[in-house]
Amino acid sequence: MVEQQILELLAGMKSDIEYMKKQMADIDEIKEKVKDIDVIKEKVKDIDVIKEDIAAIKIQLDENTQILKALEHPAQINKAEHDKIFHEIAEMRGEIRAIRKDLTTVEIVTSNNWNELARLKAVR
Repeated sequence: MVEQQILELLAGMKSDIEYMKKQMADIDEIKEKVKDIDVIKEKVKDIDVIKEDIAAIKIQLDENTQILKALEHPAQINKAEHDKIFHEIAEMRGEIRAIRKDLTTVEIVTSNNWNELARLKAVR
């Protein structure tokens, strides 16, 4: 009878130990989940830093866009002035060619006049 009671107590203790082992396994699982949560918290902090960086980049992008827009109009004016200068240079080239042609004609006429003067002197 005492042996039976001891066996029953041991059986009860065994089931208690099994229950405790299960509880310990559950605690270990919870510890792992807590570690996972800590990792997730670190990643959230990293994401927050990235968000701040993106916000700063957006601000810089807006500033750069405003600067670009401010420079766009003067660039268009500058291009128009360059186009005007190129057009004037082209006109000058045409005028210079015409002047050269006229100068060549003047040289030819002058040469003919000298020839005529030389003939007239020779005839005298």
